[in-house]
Amino acid sequence: MSVPHAPHTFGASTTAAEVIDGVDLHGRRAVVTGASSGIGVETARALAAAGADVTLAVRNTDAGAEVAARLEKELPPESGKLTVGRLDLADRSTVAAFVAAWQGPLHILVNNAGVMATPELTRTPDGQEWQFGVNHLGHFALATGLHRALAAADGARVVSVSSIGHLFSPVVFDDLDYRYRPYDSWTSYGQSKTANALFAVGAAERWADDGITANALMPGNVGDTSLARHMDMEQVAAFMASGELALPPQKTVEQGAATSVLLAASPTVEGITGRYFEDCAQAEPVAERAGAVSGVAPYAQSPENAARLWTVSDALVR
Repeated sequence: MSVPHAPHTFGASTTAAEVIDGVDLHGRRAVVTGASSGIGVETARALAAAGADVTLAVRNTDAGAEVAARLEKELPPESGKLTVGRLDLADRSTVAAFVAAWQGPLHILVNNAGVMATPELTRTPDGQEWQFGVNHLGHFALATGLHRALAAADGARVVSVSSIGHLFSPVVFDDLDYRYRPYDSWTSYGQSKTANALFAVGAAERWADDGITANALMPGNVGDTSLARHMDMEQVAAFMASGELALPPQKTVEQGAATSVLLAASPTVEGITGRYFEDCAQAEPVAERAGAVSGVAPYAQSPENAARLWTVSDALVR
């Protein structure tokens, strides 16, 4: 693969199309979860435009089919093939079915789907708190289930979409499912996004000998997605006024997908693994949440936390 841009030309305003320009993914196969809306659509578009055959792994296959049909009309003729697969991350049986149906190598897995700020305590059919169950455990089951396919690709990349929201909470191992502490939609979201970051750390350690790299990312403040459907904007305003939450400048959906595409396909990050990115670059550590609009908390990059989470998650999805 080759790319005409130097790494330093990528930044906060870079779009997915700019990242993928000059990259050839013909012969590669990719899965993008949550590719029926938001940055998932733009991630799938960019990878397919570069020649990858992309499976849109979605809960609503009718919506996925509509997206695939639209993209096929918009993409150039030399683009990769688009297919749609059913995947409900809250329903372990659909994850198992998706894994069982997959044949052959998998070169790119983008764990993009997610829910945010679910207002009331809700549990998955397996009894896990909804945001942790969907955002982390569903993707954990998917990625580990597809491990053989990723290893067979000889240089596969796994991309885990996290968020600056991870600053709201570490993974609280003693009470993952809010059985003892009062439920809070934001600490719950934060815990799940920390888990997304720690998954990349754990996968990087365990799967290095298989040639698999794994990295996490913050896509940016992308307001125009279905992810924000549960957000209480008055609560967000109160957080910002109190200094408890600061948001980076808003991005378009095309800009929001750029870092995912960078980690999925760009030669500029070849061999990098176990890291956390934002604005198409590795994030700097942040010491405290108040006032932070960027960066990654040390607890979300801790190998010890990652190892513990892997063990716990593996037991929960069996």
